[in-house]
Amino acid sequence: MKKKVLASLLTVAMAATMVVGCGSKADAPADAPAATDDAAATDDAAATDDAAATDDAAATDDAAASDDAASGDLIKVGIINNDPNESGYRTANDKDMKEFFTAENGYEASFAYSLKNDEQITAAQKFIQDGVDYLLLSAADTAGWDSVLQDAQDAGVRVILFDRTIDASEDLYEASIVSDMAKEGQTAVDWLAGQGLDEYNVIHIQGVMGSAAQKGRSGALDEKVAAESNWNIVTQQTAEWNAEKAQQIVQSVIDSGEKFNVIYAENDDMAKGAVAALDKANISHGVGKDVIVMGFDCNKWALEELLAGNWNYDGQCNPFQAAYIDGIIKTIESGETVAEKVVVMDEKGFDASTITQEDVDTYGI
Repeated sequence: MKKKVLASLLTVAMAATMVVGCGSKADAPADAPAATDDAAATDDAAATDDAAATDDAAATDDAAASDDAASGDLIKVGIINNDPNESGYRTANDKDMKEFFTAENGYEASFAYSLKNDEQITAAQKFIQDGVDYLLLSAADTAGWDSVLQDAQDAGVRVILFDRTIDASEDLYEASIVSDMAKEGQTAVDWLAGQGLDEYNVIHIQGVMGSAAQKGRSGALDEKVAAESNWNIVTQQTAEWNAEKAQQIVQSVIDSGEKFNVIYAENDDMAKGAVAALDKANISHGVGKDVIVMGFDCNKWALEELLAGNWNYDGQCNPFQAAYIDGIIKTIESGETVAEKVVVMDEKGFDASTITQEDVDTYGI
């Protein structure tokens, strides 16, 4: 298709040269004889006819290029993602995918969204039946994917995982572009341990249960609580990435009268909801205050809360994965072998006592 588009552009460029050449012949001196004017008029008419013919040819070539795109020269990708309204991270992730996988970049993209594994699997089956070239998957749950990925492989559909890992044989997918969720959790728990509290009474607000993000961010905290006698879980509940549900969880603890001094929320939106409950009850939070507030994802507004001292910690989760995926697809299309099966993106954690405006501007999503 690229060769045909280039040919079309060359045709237009040659036509433009012809039109400019014909126009220059028609420019006669003011004192030229009438015969010259007649010749110029004749040349002008010829130039007009040539330009019209050239425009018709260019239009035909453009139509042919469009037909090529419609006939399947574009790489067809089916993208299965979580609900883009789930969080600021997910909104940024979905936006990145939509802006990158376009016809201008050589792709025909279809999208499906769900926070439920069975609905995602149904979407994957439909994309396979539709004959996509690549299935791009951010799984709602790590389990249950073997059968449909085997179907994809049998149909010649290449699978690339992004954002989240799955419990399936590596033979069933080409590559996995992910955050190290377990490392994110460990970095956060290590930071919390470094605060040197006499006692840790933690409200643990979890994401969608079974997701890689939930497992990774919960795992490190669970291990620490099991290992340390002065670490306690006041309550551990899922808010499914939702701010309102998180607010309700924290409000319930406040109403019960149980003491707590840490909010460990597995994304920024849930941390925001938790803080809303604290504010409603006039409980101080942030640097040097009664309750430590922790979130994940590094939304810009969340990092600004750190900068203002209202929150204490935020763990980074990089949502910009489309360019990584494109690189892998280009490698496969060129007939080369993908060098790395798992591509782990660099990420860090931010402390309210050291974060800068530059950090907010650079890492906020």
